[in-house]
This record gives sequence, C-alpha cells and structure tokens, in this order.
Amino acid sequence: MDFVSTRIITGDVARLVAFYERVTGVAATWANDDFAEIVTPHATLAIASERTVPLFAPGSARPAANDSVIIEFLVDDVDRVHQELADSITDWVNGPATMPWGNRSLLFRDPDGNLVNFFQPVTPAAVERLAGR
Repeated sequence: MDFVSTRIITGDVARLVAFYERVTGVAATWANDDFAEIVTPHATLAIASERTVPLFAPGSARPAANDSVIIEFLVDDVDRVHQELADSITDWVNGPATMPWGNRSLLFRDPDGNLVNFFQPVTPAAVERLAGR
C-alpha cells in the first residue's frame, strides 16, 4: 500500500485551489470544475467540490468542517516562507517555532479553516528521520 493523496471537500474549489497554488508555488492540475490536484513529488493534495460527495456516499463529508487534521508540507526554509507569505495568509495560528521533535514549523489556516503546517527538520534526529523519504 502507498499513501498518495489527501482530499479536501470545499464549497469553492477555485478559491481554495488559488490559495494552495499561491502558498505552495505549484500549479494545479484540473480534471474539471469540481476537481483539481496540487501534485508534489511525494504526495497529492486533491481539492474537490461538495458536489462530488454523493458520488462516494451522500452526506459523508462536509466542506469547512475539519477540526482534527493538519495538512503538512516539507519546505526548505520555514522562516523565509513565513516572510514570503506574510501578505497572503490571514489566519496565522503559530509563527515559526521549533517543535520538541526537531521540526521548525509554521502553522496557519487555509480559507476553509483547515490547518496547514509548513515545516523543515532542523535537528540531526529530525533530518535523519526524514532522510529516507
């Protein structure tokens, strides 16, 4: 088995895709007006309209209702990214901080309220832990 994707259900695909294109620097691949993907070398962030939910199971997912998942992106320099995104992010949760497990993290919310963490390993143990990925 290989974990390859996380999907966000949203009421406004174009708005959310534009946000993730801006913060990641990755252009989305659009399948249609209801589905787009931000593809990175190791995983994909899929963004889909609430109109797609009934295709799986009606009522099984609701847009802007996440309170338990953090979407994480590995970056080269958290502090530089924080400066670059200062005017693009309106809901900062935590500025750059080094976590006890050795990652420097930057936590904010996307326009739907989903938590997003940009991080970089900064301790030798954290660097080693991520080296095999």
